[in-house]
Amino acid sequence: MSGGVLCWKCKTVRASVKRPKNGSALCKQCFFQAFEDEVHHTITTNKLFSPGEKVAIGASGGKDSTVLAYVMKLLNERHDYGLDLFLLSIDEGITGYRDDSLETVKRNETQYALPLKIVSYAELYHGWTMDKIVSKIGRKNNCTFCGVFRRQSLDRGAIMLGVDKVATGHNADDIAETVLMNILRGDVARLRRCTAVITGAQGSLPRCKPLKYTYEKEIVMYAHYKKLDYFSTECIYAPNAYRGYARTYLKDLEAIRPSVIMDIIFSGETMQFTEEASNPVQMNCERCGFVASNKLCKACVLLEGLNKGMPKLAIGKSRDQRILTESDSCGSNSGNCACKTKPTLPQNGNNLDF
Repeated sequence: MSGGVLCWKCKTVRASVKRPKNGSALCKQCFFQAFEDEVHHTITTNKLFSPGEKVAIGASGGKDSTVLAYVMKLLNERHDYGLDLFLLSIDEGITGYRDDSLETVKRNETQYALPLKIVSYAELYHGWTMDKIVSKIGRKNNCTFCGVFRRQSLDRGAIMLGVDKVATGHNADDIAETVLMNILRGDVARLRRCTAVITGAQGSLPRCKPLKYTYEKEIVMYAHYKKLDYFSTECIYAPNAYRGYARTYLKDLEAIRPSVIMDIIFSGETMQFTEEASNPVQMNCERCGFVASNKLCKACVLLEGLNKGMPKLAIGKSRDQRILTESDSCGSNSGNCACKTKPTLPQNGNNLDF
């Protein structure tokens, strides 16, 4: 930051950072303190964690999860949260992207002295990787497969670790984008819960978002000035994702009105719904045991489409999906298939943050 403006907080050191969130000019140390205090405030005011809990931090190697891991470890020690922290990574099987980012996560394991667990699509879904899925489905709908498999993989990995909660690196920009996407899709059920700072509180594995009110730009600045080790390449299959269009729109709005990100989140939090806009009934998938809104969860439907050579049918209308799910098997001959290894879950199952 050019010029001789003094830090607005300490008023003794020249400011070097202008916060995108509120425009305040701060020195590096005051920015670090403000950033960390705000995350601490989100954690404490929303009672995200309790002493003695085991928490898995979803670690991709990107800026969000790397900053989350660093700050969670820092705050856990500074404020004596009493948490047992782990890193949990998902290997989707994307050559030239995930294999490189996982090397970053492995370095983070050493740098932060946190145990790391890596779970792969290949081991959970009997050989299917995103590279193989894209070769079958193409790039138009690949994010549907990846999103569903990734969310369930996080839960499976968390169960393997025996943790109480999962902390994800979703930031304010992510949540504002999701609000926009759900409005544009008319997805009332997801719109109801997409701004929640914690989901699945009634299930077995609640998911928390300590960075819910943290701007993406400030996460980048924090990682840069702290010299954190993170992976910055975008997924090679992401450019055609629907979220990308919502992100571009949000950035255009932010350039005009910087507060628009928090404004959209606030709108999502305070939105009221009619009785007719009910949430789907949640149950356990008859095949794999994980949460579902139908007899079979979305992951099992997608997996069956892949195994039976009809992947596009799996993302079609409900009547098309019924053609795939008439049998009790997903169509795989593998003994390691997810549908053959049901987890031990409470009766309520576990809510996934769709």
